[in-house]
Amino acid sequence: SYETVVKRWPIILTGVVDTLHNACHTLSLDLTKIGDEDRGKDTLKEKIEEGRAIIEKVSKLKYEMARDRPLEDIPDDGEASVALYNEELAALADDKRNTWFTAPWLFAECYLYRLLRSFFVQSKHWKFQDPFYEQKMKTFKQSSNSIFHIATTMHELGIGGEGIKSDPEKLKVLFNEMIQMCLWYDLSLLTHLSQSDIQHLQSVGKEAQTARQQFILKDDEEPVWKHIQSLKKGQVDFVLDNSGFELFTDLVFADFLVTHTPYVSKVVFHPKLIPWFVSDVTPPDFKDTFAVLADASFFPAEGTGELKPSARHLQEMVARWTSYLDNGVFSLSVPVNTPLGGNSQSTAADFWTTSRPYWDMKTEAPETYSQLRDSGLVIFKGDLKLTGDVRWPAWTPFADAIGPLANSFPLLSLRTNKADVVVGVSKEVAEKLDSSGEKWRVDGRYGSSTRRRRATFH
Repeated sequence: SYETVVKRWPIILTGVVDTLHNACHTLSLDLTKIGDEDRGKDTLKEKIEEGRAIIEKVSKLKYEMARDRPLEDIPDDGEASVALYNEELAALADDKRNTWFTAPWLFAECYLYRLLRSFFVQSKHWKFQDPFYEQKMKTFKQSSNSIFHIATTMHELGIGGEGIKSDPEKLKVLFNEMIQMCLWYDLSLLTHLSQSDIQHLQSVGKEAQTARQQFILKDDEEPVWKHIQSLKKGQVDFVLDNSGFELFTDLVFADFLVTHTPYVSKVVFHPKLIPWFVSDVTPPDFKDTFAVLADASFFPAEGTGELKPSARHLQEMVARWTSYLDNGVFSLSVPVNTPLGGNSQSTAADFWTTSRPYWDMKTEAPETYSQLRDSGLVIFKGDLKLTGDVRWPAWTPFADAIGPLANSFPLLSLRTNKADVVVGVSKEVAEKLDSSGEKWRVDGRYGSSTRRRRATFH
């Protein structure tokens, strides 16, 4: 956590400052092109002044962070969770743990993004600005080849009427590949399956799974698939993590479930309402993902030129997703047009951007809990708050680490190891990896697909 405060967070804040500097510079150039009588000139001047004021606030925050200053109260900016954060800050102050180096790491990181949000909310012209949006889109553009390959794979799966719906063995292999794609897209067959591979999925899939097994520390794919098969026109929920390519793979997974299996008829996606941990999906991100995927000019020309059939397959797939969104097969847990910060129709999503662990969902956010309670399966994408900011022994059972959620609804956690918190690993494996000197808890090479069934499902 010390390295995070000293290195990672300052880099993130520097990126925010650079983004704002560039935006203000562009606005200043625009200002020179406007005549003195133009009514828009005063508006531009005001926006530039506000942008510079936000830069000052972010720079001050970075300065105070480096000097281990106390965390300041979040101002009452009219958006959610201000009182909750400030109450927790007061409790930390009583314990003398309210500075950047002494505050609990997970709380401090959540607080950081909520405080950043307040800088923008209190302005007139930057209220709906996501300082990480350009970075998210730039990274997404770099994934074009993998996106085209996956689109063609999904196209090939749909050839022949019902396709693979009537072949449980092929469905099982593909389900496993969907899980792998969500963990490590570069190790998934879906990025390079050929027509021949699709015809021989069982043997190809078995070989791929054997090769990956050493990196999967907890693998519950088999019982999860059996549970999926027990659903009858069921609903699956995704608690989203990263935007860009990861959101694309989540949509592909959802497409597979509703298009190619007979078990699922509806998928609900749960976003964050404010810019969160740099890359998390917001409602505008979700909406814009559909728009840019449908735009043939979004990806670099050389990629679309080399893969013209795949580009066409992508257009077909996104058209299907759009129809699903229109008719309710796909849905966002809040209205798709929800702005950054949310509104009166999105209060159930406020919980995702508090600092509270998900253990507290039922008591702290009953509306959120009620959205998930009757789901056939809730897939949590990489969220540390499932287990909380606790240094569990790595062999702690997953059910113990998630507390009250263990008996709430069927859930699947898909996570690559990028933080010290790891659970559900056998003691023998954990001790072997610890003694190896590998940074296996944080380097992203290892992962887990961990499920928990509520008491009523078998």
